[in-house]
Amino acid sequence: MTSPEHPPPAGYTHDDPALAPSPVTRADLDGLLASVLFGPEDQEALRTAGEVLSGQIDAVLDVWYGFVGSHPHLVAYFSTPDGVPITDYLARVRARFGRWIMDTCTRPYDERWLAYQHEIALRHTEPKKNQTDHADSVPHIPLRHIIAFIYPITATIRPFLAAGGHGEAEVDRMHQAWFKAVTLQVALWSQPYAGRAW
Repeated sequence: MTSPEHPPPAGYTHDDPALAPSPVTRADLDGLLASVLFGPEDQEALRTAGEVLSGQIDAVLDVWYGFVGSHPHLVAYFSTPDGVPITDYLARVRARFGRWIMDTCTRPYDERWLAYQHEIALRHTEPKKNQTDHADSVPHIPLRHIIAFIYPITATIRPFLAAGGHGEAEVDRMHQAWFKAVTLQVALWSQPYAGRAW
């Protein structure tokens, strides 16, 4: 996934052998995959989506960052406690966000992936928010906004999926697989917020 020409973004630790395992078990993951009706055909559709999106990552991120930037209550989570956006923090997160798009489409959903999903989750909560980028920002992102973000992240991806020249049915398959994958990950990211109630 990385090479000397394409090093991983700063703070990206998916392949770090020191990454702690997720408390979410393989059985838990299998149950969630079943709950979102995710199967082999969705994995195949995501691989196709990854091919389509690979040359459009910056354009996708421009849309997403434009959305966040146009809502003060969202950009506040990438700002100082007194409301000044932190440019370097936004840039570093953007690079990892782009990598997340490709990971969603191309990585196997295995124990290593689970471990990194848990790390992503923790980086939204008080134990790890701001640590990776040494940012002087607010201490956590409320779970409600992470859940609500499922919709814009899903709705805005469809035009990019359609840009690959595939038929409408194939675009629908890719879009539905993306929707399932995003919902799955947000369910995983809720674990540190919910604790035992998860």
